[in-house]
Amino acid sequence: MSKALDYASYLRVNELLRLQTPRSSGPQGPEHDELLFIIIHQVYELWFKELLHEITYMQQLLRQNEAARASHTTRRILAILKTVVAQLDVLETLTPLEFNSFRGFLETASGFQSAQFRELEFALGYKRANILEHCTDDPEARQRLDERYQQPTVWDAFLYYLHLNGYDVPQEHLQRDVTQSIQPSAEIQALLIEAYRHDPIVSNVCENLVDIDEGLQEWRYRHVKMVERTIGIKAGTGGSPGASYLATTLKPIFPDLWAIRSQL
Repeated sequence: MSKALDYASYLRVNELLRLQTPRSSGPQGPEHDELLFIIIHQVYELWFKELLHEITYMQQLLRQNEAARASHTTRRILAILKTVVAQLDVLETLTPLEFNSFRGFLETASGFQSAQFRELEFALGYKRANILEHCTDDPEARQRLDERYQQPTVWDAFLYYLHLNGYDVPQEHLQRDVTQSIQPSAEIQALLIEAYRHDPIVSNVCENLVDIDEGLQEWRYRHVKMVERTIGIKAGTGGSPGASYLATTLKPIFPDLWAIRSQL
């Protein structure tokens, strides 16, 4: 007779708790603070997985013209983004000395190499071909990232949603090269201004996208300040410029939705 399903077996708790393996060593064993560092980043990866799950679903809903259900999914995405921002409060309890006690054991491992976060960027519309080069050592992650790179983005789903609702979206936008990052468009901005002035349902969807964009920027900003607080202007463990690089990512994903603010 098979064992009855219980909490631990359903969630595979024992396997989960074996996944934290500190690399630091010394006379007293692993450094105390490395466990926190590992757990925080593993939890981030779980939230990234859920964000990808919800963003993919939101794209489907927009393409099906299901604005109300897409808005509900947006609220969940925003709640998760607020949660990942709040986790930085915990990570910031690491002082520079505490982090440096095990930083050397990370070798070249870096958050810059998070394939799932790059998937999130790709799904939202921030695509760069050179990012693919950082996943060459993980075939499974590279395949997922390649697929996201080739797939339409949230913005493409939104443009199709506009088209379904009678907006004259130019064909070159509906059939654009989805491997390219989103670029501002005066034509799209004119349609958005019309929606904001006369179409509360569509304008609500627009505001939902602005909320997501702002939520991601909030996470990036807090991440920059956390890195500055912990390592200052040092280079990142993976060889990236560290905080100076992260600061360059503080820009909108959906530029048209920000560009129209001064025209409303």
